[in-house]
Amino acid sequence: MITEMDIIKVKEFCVSVLDIQNAKLNDEYFYQSFPLCVIDSVYSIGVRYQGTKYTVIRYCEHYGLQRIRSDRGTIPLTENQESICQFIEKMESVGSEFFANRIFINSQRTSTRNGILKSEAVLQFAKILQKYRVYYLQDVPKIINNAAFENDIRTIPGQGSGISLKYFLMLSGADDLIKPDRWIKEFIKDVIVKQVSDRECQDLLSKTCEKIKTEYPNLTPRLLDNLIWNYKRN
Repeated sequence: MITEMDIIKVKEFCVSVLDIQNAKLNDEYFYQSFPLCVIDSVYSIGVRYQGTKYTVIRYCEHYGLQRIRSDRGTIPLTENQESICQFIEKMESVGSEFFANRIFINSQRTSTRNGILKSEAVLQFAKILQKYRVYYLQDVPKIINNAAFENDIRTIPGQGSGISLKYFLMLSGADDLIKPDRWIKEFIKDVIVKQVSDRECQDLLSKTCEKIKTEYPNLTPRLLDNLIWNYKRN
């Protein structure tokens, strides 16, 4: 259970150790095309992020695609994005195993026990987006708080916790979400000396953000999450 004292402690610690005044999101929050958000979110679970970054880079280099948008202040026009449908066509034309070995050059699986290739999980994720007619970054509002969509994503091996789904939505532009991964939870535990659930983690950082915003009005839960992630990484 999250208390008011927990929120105050996290707020005070964040203000003391994080460079909130100069905070900005990492490059991956400004992908040029929607499918890159899928690749990143699926491949980022349970591994060092550097490997995930290079998986996305290799995909973009193979197909000659722009990775990071030129103007971070606007969403790229749909005609300047690769669509989910185009992405699915590429994957299905050669298969997810070929993609893992020859394009992503990353054969990680969703789990060491009975896991599937993360490339296959990426394809399944993309197909569910296609099912809900979510093709471009502009279409993301269709699936925000959509329980049916969330349930479908959770059926993909390795997606049951919903952590990468939240991260996918963050990469796609959702400012109010955080990714309750190991580093974020460790940060919180160090401050309040207790374990928190995924839901409590979201609740705690959202309320912490509200308190900090009185001094730093541009702060969002997504940006606070990114600040904490970078702090723990460094």
